[in-house]
Amino acid sequence: MKTVQEPRKQENRPKKRHIFLRIDSWIDSTVWNAGFRLAEWWEDTTIFFRRFRVRGWKRAVFEVLGEGMTWGTAGSVLLLALALPAFEETKGNWRAQSDFAVTFLDRYGNEIGHRGIIHEDAVPLDELPDHLIKAVLATEDRRFFEHWGIDFLGLVRAMTENARAGGVVQGGSTLTQQLAKNLFLSNERTIERKIKEAFLAVWLECNLSKKEILRLYLDRAYMGGGTFGAAAAAQFYFGKAITDVNLAESAMLAGLFKAPARYAPHVNLPAARARANEVLTNMVQGGLMTEGQVLAARLTPATVIDRADVKAPDFFLDWAFDEVQRIAAPFAQHSLIVRTTIDMGLQAAAEEAVESGLRQYGETYKVKQGALVMIEHGGAVRAMVGGRDYGESQFNRATRALRQPGSSFKVYTYAAAMEKGMTPETVVVDAPITWRGWSPQNYGRSYAGRVTLLTALAKSINTVPVRLAKDKLGTEIIAETAKNMGVSTPLRTDKTMPLGTSEVTVLDQATAYAVFPAGGFESRRHGISQILNYDGDILYDIARDAPPAKRVLSEQAVSSMNRILTQIPVIGTGRRAALDKGIVTGGKTGTTQAYRDAWFVGFTGDYTTAVWFGNDDYTSTDNMTGGSLPAMTFKRLMDYAEQGIEHRVIPGIEVPVAQAEESAPDANAKPDENALPPLVRPRSLSADVTRMLKTIGEAFEKAPALKAREKSGGKVAALESAPADAPAMQPITDATEN
Repeated sequence: MKTVQEPRKQENRPKKRHIFLRIDSWIDSTVWNAGFRLAEWWEDTTIFFRRFRVRGWKRAVFEVLGEGMTWGTAGSVLLLALALPAFEETKGNWRAQSDFAVTFLDRYGNEIGHRGIIHEDAVPLDELPDHLIKAVLATEDRRFFEHWGIDFLGLVRAMTENARAGGVVQGGSTLTQQLAKNLFLSNERTIERKIKEAFLAVWLECNLSKKEILRLYLDRAYMGGGTFGAAAAAQFYFGKAITDVNLAESAMLAGLFKAPARYAPHVNLPAARARANEVLTNMVQGGLMTEGQVLAARLTPATVIDRADVKAPDFFLDWAFDEVQRIAAPFAQHSLIVRTTIDMGLQAAAEEAVESGLRQYGETYKVKQGALVMIEHGGAVRAMVGGRDYGESQFNRATRALRQPGSSFKVYTYAAAMEKGMTPETVVVDAPITWRGWSPQNYGRSYAGRVTLLTALAKSINTVPVRLAKDKLGTEIIAETAKNMGVSTPLRTDKTMPLGTSEVTVLDQATAYAVFPAGGFESRRHGISQILNYDGDILYDIARDAPPAKRVLSEQAVSSMNRILTQIPVIGTGRRAALDKGIVTGGKTGTTQAYRDAWFVGFTGDYTTAVWFGNDDYTSTDNMTGGSLPAMTFKRLMDYAEQGIEHRVIPGIEVPVAQAEESAPDANAKPDENALPPLVRPRSLSADVTRMLKTIGEAFEKAPALKAREKSGGKVAALESAPADAPAMQPITDATEN
């Protein structure tokens, strides 16, 4: 069989060779023919385009046009990349105003403000007085009907005037740009916001008519005194409909758009009248009216309703209104009365503490803004400061500004470590460490060697939390711990997270730290205690409808953390936060890179307060740390808040809390020259008397005779007829009173 197969194999070999040779020959010829034809095509193309070759000045023109097309294409791609984030802001039904009409009460039932369509229904543009439209256009945007969202001529004019004056005396933003900011953006002074504002202004011009843009601007702008829109402002300041305002009143309203806090007539009437006079001058210079037509308005300036005592917690109301819309969305009724948790006494003290700190130390530290949130034991938000001046900027830095927390974030790393069984006495090594090419350093660029966790956190050592995250925990566990404690902002889990590089809000920090005085249970932060309709029916009650607090830290972990945190105002970086009269305080400082942010977040058994100072444009302060102005502001507010109340003990701390009446000042103690002056809380009822009165009030509320309700002018009769010292509605149910 072998002798027969071998000759056949030999016969097949030449045939296979011929096949491969043919394939090789076909490939060679095909490639050569393709190259030859390509060369012919290229030569023909070159010969064809030689007909269009130009020389001399024509060539220069074509070179410029060619370069222009190249750069134009690149610029178009860049513009598209910049425009996409701006256009993301237009998602959803941005035209629709909320159909909620909400009257807000403080924790005691006193009216503190309104939000929603209760302000004023929009008035058609054609029904507005002609002199009001002229006053607004003459002051805000004289070329409104000539530009397409961005007025380059106006921008050049403003830059020229500012250069001559050596400062900012004119703005270059058009009315459309201001509307874009009001509708879609915040008041943060960043380049990103200005880029978005420009693109959105052009987008508005393409999608709306000029009359629609002007109407929206008049309806949505903040006008001071907690009012939004010209119609609401006319009612608030003059007690009349917008259709009835005269020229002098129109000029005063038009002067409010750029700086409502500075020119609000109920706050500074002389400044408001001076500003109205400028508006009248603008109308004459713009050719919209003659001097004779405005003379009467100059001689007889507008008078306003006396509202000097009106002080609304606007930052808090903005946040509370968002909370109401979230909670009440399923309700059929949207005309509501809402009892909030705010304590106007503590709110006033919080605002004063932030403002006095900025007045006294703002120039020294080169800091312009601050924010604060105070939460009482049980989760009720008692005070909120979202910025220095709501009239200047309605951007709420307490709830919306994302800032790096610095070392104040370390508590979440240590809390996770305590959950793993470590204690304040656990020894770790403070030494140089490198993690994925990153080598963090301590503040003083020195190392202490073997230290306890208590010392590491009290002294704010940087290498220790990084070592815990690298060797023991991992960043995912730290992020999960922070989330469970109340940090709602999404956190990055990169290697630098243990040192506080992932941004959070002031409200996040206050919520999470409130877990420590709550004994490890979630703080149940809330600003709404009850929601009622105008018939008096309770639609929502925090004590009835909210789920009970869950445990987020074990008793051992929270006890260990409280032992550490109460030492920071004693031996650590937060000594200026230590309260007077023996009240035990815990907390942590935080300072970010280049001194851009400074924090102190602390607590007693009664309150938790988060304080932040920094600048909106992220510029550095002058070496301000969390242990300086933030700690002093915390102490100033908390010393006030702790006066005249029954003190709670911080869980895990066995040191008794001294009562204010029993403690005496230390005669040998040296006063802190840098401390802010103390706030004195007005003397009120004792805790025992307050409890007794509350019990009596609850008994009366249960009586059938007081359950009857009747409508009177669309409001609850009890709200209108009850004496000032009687409960306005249902008993307080903040989940903090027991």
